[in-house]
Amino acid sequence: MNLHDEEATLADPAESFAIHHADEVTEPIDPRIQSTEKSTSTQLDEPYARQLSDYVHHHKEPLPEEKALAEEVLYIEFEKGDPRDPVNFSRHRKWVITIPAVLFTFLSAATASTYALGLESMTRDLNCTTFKATIGLSTYTLGFAIVPLIAASFSEEFGRHPLYVVTIVCFALMHLMVALAKNIQTVLIARFLAGAFGSTGSTMVGGTIADIWQPYERGLPMAIFSVAALGGTGLGPVAAGWVEMNPHLEWRWIQWIHMILTGALALAIVFFMRETRSAVLLTRIARKTRQKTGDHRYRARVEDERASLKTLIYISCTRPLYLLVTEPVVASFSLWVGFAWGILYVMIESITPVFKNLHDFNTGETGTVYITFFIGSLLGIATDRYQETLYRKNVAIRGPEARLYHAMFAAILFPAAMFIYAWWNLSGMAFPLFTQQMYAALSYKWANTLFALLATLMIPIPYILFKWGPRIRAKSKFASQVVNKP
Repeated sequence: MNLHDEEATLADPAESFAIHHADEVTEPIDPRIQSTEKSTSTQLDEPYARQLSDYVHHHKEPLPEEKALAEEVLYIEFEKGDPRDPVNFSRHRKWVITIPAVLFTFLSAATASTYALGLESMTRDLNCTTFKATIGLSTYTLGFAIVPLIAASFSEEFGRHPLYVVTIVCFALMHLMVALAKNIQTVLIARFLAGAFGSTGSTMVGGTIADIWQPYERGLPMAIFSVAALGGTGLGPVAAGWVEMNPHLEWRWIQWIHMILTGALALAIVFFMRETRSAVLLTRIARKTRQKTGDHRYRARVEDERASLKTLIYISCTRPLYLLVTEPVVASFSLWVGFAWGILYVMIESITPVFKNLHDFNTGETGTVYITFFIGSLLGIATDRYQETLYRKNVAIRGPEARLYHAMFAAILFPAAMFIYAWWNLSGMAFPLFTQQMYAALSYKWANTLFALLATLMIPIPYILFKWGPRIRAKSKFASQVVNKP
């Protein structure tokens, strides 16, 4: 059976599936969803446009007691070993899905940093200040941060694959918009939108990997994903620096090359990737089963939290903040990773002026400095095999915390590297845009020392989670659902 035939069977209600009552289902949903908030059979297949119209015109919703008297619900789940379940895809097919997704990560990461290498010719051609051009780094990050909060609801309803297709095409078009820009305002708008569409390559790929790879298989795919996220930031500028140096190419051709590569990847995503979110596939099966049998008791577990438009928007938009506030594991790692990500952008913005002014590097040589990001990523993945050995050896005793051995080492290495960057290689140089005042007041050495001290304060985070992680997870509704899922 080829990939297209296999995809066609995914929503075939004639295929067998497991039927469970409410107390038998294993698929977790948001614990904030109460039984009285679940959609009625009428709402289940009602288009969102109709629900929005009803809400605008204040149509009456069923009362909680009316919902409680609704018919018995039969939940559809994949049977164990069902080939339609993405986690049971063949290993070959899993890699066919993973590789384009990871390449999207690579290109979205490269787009963040290659822009900085073209600032010199851009400011000349668009007659703008370096400060204005540098804002493009911030607007890209802004789009990267805000839009996923809204886009998450679309992936939960329509699936991951449609969102991949739409965003990769729009991502390519934003490179076209920058390449043809006649003023800096157009560039800044395009950079914001590029960050918005490119965020899919960062925020959704980890979920795709989790969809199709078993926990004990995820080490290598996740390591490659991490290398793409950081390595793309380093490899992109290596090429972009030399493109910028060529007077016949410069900043516009940095964007043209990005567009060509992104367009090629878009074709691969359209033809080779498939839907991997099991909840979406089960929802399709449930809908077709209801249409074929006329029995509205059939539903996928996830439909309890998203069949209602109001519930879908509420859950999707508040879940990140809810997890951040209520889950210590999420909050602590978000603090650590968020700080590290911020430092990455400090590096992206500071390397060019530092090495040009201090070491007299030309643009091409400066771009080559960024390859250290990629080398560091390769060193990280080279140690992944040892981390996997530690995980397999200790997971029975430590649980998920067995993944933290290398994180504990990295917690020490991170501030050490910042101290080295601050004192051994640099002195009183470039002022990153978003920390201008701090660098002006403290000098470059002491500003980076401050970053290193903050990183030092975060060293205990993985150690605390390693030791007390099980106790922390035991108090979490979300973590207990996911970890204890059969």
